[in-house]
Amino acid sequence: MHTQWTTDDMAPRTGKRVLITGANSGIGYHAALTLARKEAQVILACRDKRRAEEALARLKAEVPGARAELAILDLASFASVRSFAQKELTEQRRIDILVNNAGVWAPPKRLETTDGFELQFGTNMLGHYALTALLMPALELAAAESPDRPRIVTIASIAHKRGRIDFDDLQSEKHYSPMQSYRQSKLANLMFAFELDRRLRAANSRIMSVAAHPGVANTNLFRSGDRCALSRAARSLAGRVISVALNSESAGALPTLFAATSPHVDDGGYYGPQGFLEARGRRIGEASVAKHAMDELTAQRLWQVCESLTQIRFHLHSERTA
Repeated sequence: MHTQWTTDDMAPRTGKRVLITGANSGIGYHAALTLARKEAQVILACRDKRRAEEALARLKAEVPGARAELAILDLASFASVRSFAQKELTEQRRIDILVNNAGVWAPPKRLETTDGFELQFGTNMLGHYALTALLMPALELAAAESPDRPRIVTIASIAHKRGRIDFDDLQSEKHYSPMQSYRQSKLANLMFAFELDRRLRAANSRIMSVAAHPGVANTNLFRSGDRCALSRAARSLAGRVISVALNSESAGALPTLFAATSPHVDDGGYYGPQGFLEARGRRIGEASVAKHAMDELTAQRLWQVCESLTQIRFHLHSERTA
């Protein structure tokens, strides 16, 4: 299945509460912008307060009357994740759509999260694992209150195809390669989405777990980071080339929006652009999955490792009636 899908095909999201991590720029921002235009209540969950405030002001300027708010969330800190989740649950507000979008891409030197994990795996995988687990009650509240099924959309990457889960050096302490670590984190994201789907279905939950990837889009990943001026200039140039030759940020957000809202999405689905090598295009469909990403035993082991490292477990409840 693939379709020339546009945001015009999206039904209004009036009354839906959508949380997007890393929504101050790039794909996350454009997804938030579109959902705000569709009358959703959008929460921009971001690490940097100043950039988040600038993004919120920009969004409200583009969508007067938008129902949008900020939440300060640092996925590289379990304390921040727990604090944010506790606030959400205390307020007893539902989450209809959770988009696990934020990501760190290939810092040249090995960096660590607040809790001592390699930054890419710790943020892209462990942070989102912890956030999703802790927010399950808010998603289950949406499942109980709405006829529409809540969705968890995890953003993966075509880079997963060359990734592998190295359980002997998961934190890249023996050897650090920027891209190897990134590929591992994106493979982990995809395997997490699939394993979560299996567990949700086994629990007869109404919540859906799906995944998407943007192709190759010109996001702030190409423009930021702890790099020398020459490296930043080279990345900026690469970003401009990608914007012309491959996907813009707005086009890169389409698979995310499709996965989050389309009635044609299946449980455990994975969606992306259908252009050249899945790197670009506004035709959205089922994305290709590397064989090793479907290894259920590895996914189960990864899940157990995430439980151990975060000290956070999922508690899944059935919402379906017989």
